[in-house]
Amino acid sequence: MNEALDRLAKQIDLNAPSNERLRLEFGYACALRVKHLLEKPAVAECLFGLCQYLSGSLSHSVLEQLAVEVARLANHHQGSKSIDGCGHAAVSATYAVANALDGNALQAAEYAAYATVYGQGGYGAVTDHESFEPEFTWQVQCLDFLAGKRGDKESNVYAD
Repeated sequence: MNEALDRLAKQIDLNAPSNERLRLEFGYACALRVKHLLEKPAVAECLFGLCQYLSGSLSHSVLEQLAVEVARLANHHQGSKSIDGCGHAAVSATYAVANALDGNALQAAEYAAYATVYGQGGYGAVTDHESFEPEFTWQVQCLDFLAGKRGDKESNVYAD
């Protein structure tokens, strides 16, 4: 859906095995932007686990366990009972976290964009492509920044 992001991802070969960390970092950055929309503390704890992994204080095997757990939580989210769709923001945010932990960065970005738009304007807003533009622009800038900062231990785009 974010064509500029898709082009950038292809340009930097985001899906290459050697770019796993970049995918996790970008997915994390996107999920952080919608953290306030999460309804389940366990999902936020899984997101914190990704933060710990990226900082070097959590093993890859534990990250994989967290990814399985957050996928389970996302697949069992009750969804929205509201006709305006605002409750869908929590579902989309949960799926953003699940995809971030699984290393599916572009899917994490897409769910985060939906969560943002649902959270701002309800169900009707997602049919207006312009509603996504601010988030799409941020996503491209973020991935471009992270790709340029590979190996730079001093950069921190995760400030909460």
